Amino acid sequence: MASIGQIIFWGIIILIFIVGGFIILLLSIAFTRYQSIVESKDTFPVGNITQDIILDCTFDPSSVNGKLAVDATITWTKDGLGGVVYLYQDRAAQLQNQNLQFRNRAELFQNAIAVGNASLLLRNITVEDPGTYRCGVSAPSGHGTVSIQLRVAAYSAPSFTETNNSILTAVANTWFPEPNVTWSDHAGNILNGNTSLFTNYNRISRVLSRLEQPVLLNETYTFLIQNNLVKSVSSATITGTGVLETTSFTFSTSPMLLPKWLSLLISLHPWLCWRL
Repeated sequence: MASIGQIIFWGIIILIFIVGGFIILLLSIAFTRYQSIVESKDTFPVGNITQDIILDCTFDPSSVNGKLAVDATITWTKDGLGGVVYLYQDRAAQLQNQNLQFRNRAELFQNAIAVGNASLLLRNITVEDPGTYRCGVSAPSGHGTVSIQLRVAAYSAPSFTETNNSILTAVANTWFPEPNVTWSDHAGNILNGNTSLFTNYNRISRVLSRLEQPVLLNETYTFLIQNNLVKSVSSATITGTGVLETTSFTFSTSPMLLPKWLSLLISLHPWLCWRL
């Protein structure tokens, strides 16, 4: 027969489990009630220097007590930078405190705010732009913030030409960081190529590569250019009247930023376009 001490001991153990379960239930309810209404489908995008990019940010557009999604306050900021990237409040842009780096370069899709679109369009990407951006939304349905880590690179699709002696040449005008190049045939066999990188003082590379063997009619060759941020895969088919070419890009999802030496480079050389 159990002693009084054992009964008390097991009673305390059961009570601890009951209280613990109740606390977990309360925390679960609280988390569900106050979880962020803001999200992004791409938190590690790669921008192409001199091109535009959209930093994705959406929120729950539900109306509450007569307040609509367009009544939300949307604030875009960048870590380590004073001012705002963009501020939308009282149904209008409020750019008095906008950092000069983003003047005339950043905007929202104001016609789409009503459906919960708080995405930022950033024009003419430069090497000053990589970093952590934060999209903060205070809406009738709740509030929240999502972080987006922007990386920048330079990449372009190659163009192909076949010379009279059946030599295939590929040229890609802008790549950064410095890429690696590989040729292969339709079966995936690696082929020898002669590749040169012409790198300007801003470390933007122009890629020139030639196959070291004559190409065959109706054969398809694969030309791969890649660095730690971007991979370009091109198919070049020899048609007899020219080269039929296609290119696709894939991007790294690793949250890696550019190295610190680039910050110094920014202050010295603001233009990073390869000038032909």
